[in-house]
Amino acid sequence: MKSVRLPAALESSIAAARKAGDLMRRHLRRTKKINEASAHDIKLELDVRCQKRIESILQKAFPSVAILGEEGESGDPTAAYRWVVDPIDGTVNFAYTLPHCCVSIALERRLPTPATANRPRAARTHETVIGVVYDPFCDELWTAVRGGPARLNGRRIQASPRTKLQESMVSVGFGKGGEVMERMIPTFNTLVRKARRVRIMGAAALGMVYVATGRLDAFMEYGLRWWDIAAGGLILECAGGDFFSEPVRGLHAHRVLASNGPLRKRLAPLYRP
Repeated sequence: MKSVRLPAALESSIAAARKAGDLMRRHLRRTKKINEASAHDIKLELDVRCQKRIESILQKAFPSVAILGEEGESGDPTAAYRWVVDPIDGTVNFAYTLPHCCVSIALERRLPTPATANRPRAARTHETVIGVVYDPFCDELWTAVRGGPARLNGRRIQASPRTKLQESMVSVGFGKGGEVMERMIPTFNTLVRKARRVRIMGAAALGMVYVATGRLDAFMEYGLRWWDIAAGGLILECAGGDFFSEPVRGLHAHRVLASNGPLRKRLAPLYRP
């Protein structure tokens, strides 16, 4: 397996996130072209443009690294490394000129295939080694490299130490489909009675890095795609938090419980598959 120099990869992913963020910032209040719309989701032409801008920077620096993203896949799917890209996380917010959205970029390393015929269906094939989340509207950049600290604009961050659910701020998401909502609404109904406050903010990557920063104590959602959570999950772990995810029905879909750590045992019983 040919190794990728992580400092150089981090530098490239930050540059790509900032370039896409600049495009988002300049177009927030402009009329946006909708490529596809459903009852609970919107796909914008600008999603594609941001993805292409990101890909051009990453592919130039690391041509052998594959890309998995919301706007499609490119490169060798068996490559030793892959980028995982969400060019605009929180697209519906962005489409409605709500400036709570971000760029999410992760670099993952392929894991060795276990030499067993009983390999679990849900076994991870990759390990995230770099996470970058950029909010261009607050100019906030979260970064992490596996084994090191999580940072916000260069300063180390830490998840909150709260242990009591009744003192905690929890964010939830409701995904894009009816099945997802049916699974999350009972959880939401319980949480609003037990937590200090529950927030629905509409950008999963920001929800996760807010937990890493201590602004929130937990984030929960069902049916998220891997590109929504790969970068934020590593950043949270490097900030001392707990990132639980498991595959659910749907391509690259997962249910997620991201917390400061102590709250996981209190939240998990409220969040059954």
